[in-house]
Amino acid sequence: MSQEKNSQTMKPLTAANKLGIYLPATPESFRDSTFTPAQLEALRNEPPEWLTELRRTGPFPRDVTARKLGISNSGLQRAEVADALTTAEIESLLADPPEWLTRERANLVAVREEAERVKAKEAERRAASNRPAKNR
Repeated sequence: MSQEKNSQTMKPLTAANKLGIYLPATPESFRDSTFTPAQLEALRNEPPEWLTELRRTGPFPRDVTARKLGISNSGLQRAEVADALTTAEIESLLADPPEWLTRERANLVAVREEAERVKAKEAERRAASNRPAKNR
């Protein structure tokens, strides 16, 4: 058996996720294919025109849209943003942010600050619990 036959393949959805693109916006030939890690790497290193254009203008999958808006995936869900957004739509939202976007951005900042506070407190607690053990 050749090495190629033993190579694992991935479904189009997995490949699209790894490329950070929205599967329904890809060409049919992409959606009907399976991909080896080598083929995926080739797409990353030398993207075809459709992939370059898709990365530039979208539409983007939920996680990329959320990152570009500076909010969480959950924030998009709470705002009931169901469709994948394009670069133009994202820029429009950022230029004149609706109330939900402002609220979700503030929420994400608060969540990150709380996570940092908890992390620092836990590190402090661990350091304090290690000190007495060293003195024994």
